[in-house]
Amino acid sequence: MAYLKVSGTKLVDQNGKEIILRGAGLGGWMNMENFISGYPGCEYQIREALANVVGKEKSELFFDKFLEYFFTDADAAFFKSLGLNCIRIPFNYRHFEDDLNPRVLKKEGFKHLDRVIDLCSKHGIYTILDLHTAPGGQNTDWHSDAGTHIAKFWEHKDFQDRAIWLWEELAKHYVENTWIAGYNPLNEPTDPYHTRVIGFYDRVYSAIRAVDPHHAVFFDGNTFASDFSHFGDAHTRWENCAYAIHDYSLFGFPSSPEEYVGSETQRRRLRRSYEKKREWMDQRGLCVWNGEWGPVYARKEYEGDRTDAINEERYRVLQDQLSIYNHDRLSWSIWLYKDIGFQGMVYVSRETPYMKLFKDFLAKKHRLAVDAWGADDSQVRQVYQPLLDLIQKDIPEEFQTLYPWPVWKLSDRVGRLARNILVSEYLVLEWAEHFRGKSEAEIEEIAKSFSFENCLHRDGLNKILTDNATLVAEQ
Repeated sequence: MAYLKVSGTKLVDQNGKEIILRGAGLGGWMNMENFISGYPGCEYQIREALANVVGKEKSELFFDKFLEYFFTDADAAFFKSLGLNCIRIPFNYRHFEDDLNPRVLKKEGFKHLDRVIDLCSKHGIYTILDLHTAPGGQNTDWHSDAGTHIAKFWEHKDFQDRAIWLWEELAKHYVENTWIAGYNPLNEPTDPYHTRVIGFYDRVYSAIRAVDPHHAVFFDGNTFASDFSHFGDAHTRWENCAYAIHDYSLFGFPSSPEEYVGSETQRRRLRRSYEKKREWMDQRGLCVWNGEWGPVYARKEYEGDRTDAINEERYRVLQDQLSIYNHDRLSWSIWLYKDIGFQGMVYVSRETPYMKLFKDFLAKKHRLAVDAWGADDSQVRQVYQPLLDLIQKDIPEEFQTLYPWPVWKLSDRVGRLARNILVSEYLVLEWAEHFRGKSEAEIEEIAKSFSFENCLHRDGLNKILTDNATLVAEQ
């Protein structure tokens, strides 16, 4: 077994044979996300709240067991059975370093990461390591676990220095592991100046290469992995590198402007959005990897009789995106492998202790639209509309396009601050209170709800992925 390498527009093995990576992201695991496992706000907030409610020992028990049960040998075997060959592993820097004790490595951070990498290699699955959460928050969204909409990572050099230090430690630890396809140094950066991200990539590339000359590096584009337009000739300084786009389509979400029927016009829009993201790479003959993509799905408890029809529409989006990717022989990792029923290939059964415990709370979260991802704000839109009206009336239009516009429209920014930050903060302690009075055995059973045997399979999605997992070798 040898390291995968980037050769021109392709990933290749030691014999120069093309390797197309097709798989999923293990989102919500070593970087927990609210819509994936059902909590409000950010991961650091629920960790603090749970420790306050049940004490440090029981809190640590829950999160440790959650990590243990979330991905086991049964998950790896199932994943491989679908014909998929790569898992992108997002992780939170907090597993390896404390903000109040910076640059002191928490070696226990490798406990579960090593375990899952080993399980994947046992089943012939490559992994890509993704720093999803960096000190200070590298983007404006909840999944950078910063609790704010300002990406402070770009404003304080020390935050960047700490991320580089962490990659040096990770590279030392994994330098000889050939089942790791590569390193993804920073998930979805949002640098409003478009220059600091390139400077950071120069630094982190040099730091990794000083320790590890072997593994490929996967660089995300700026503005949520969508924009390489300011990268210029930066690629000439970086060897053995691929470039990551995240190709989500609005057609795959509740906020879609129209029903997706797969018309020629709609398919052309899918293709144009995708081509625009990879334009810089195509002009220079560089390797492209789609690190995240995929629709979300309707749920009976919320969408009722419309559920099946909505999901068939989402599968049409999925199929049409895959036809584009197959034509270009694109490597990809769909988002995501496991959750509580919104997007995952497998999802936690409603009959488990966790889902029963939080049934009413999850319904409240949905009604209040406190999660940003795939939000349906129809039940609270009238509450926030006056604020939108006020801004649109009193702020000149040319000043309403604050970065990361146009990815964030005015309504997205108001929703982010008012619903996803403010309202969600008032739900954090309520989430933790569900654990009050629980014994250690009960807490472990709640965490075990996320184990493979307690999950259902999204068969429609999994069949489509299997049918598109491999491509015929080029002649």
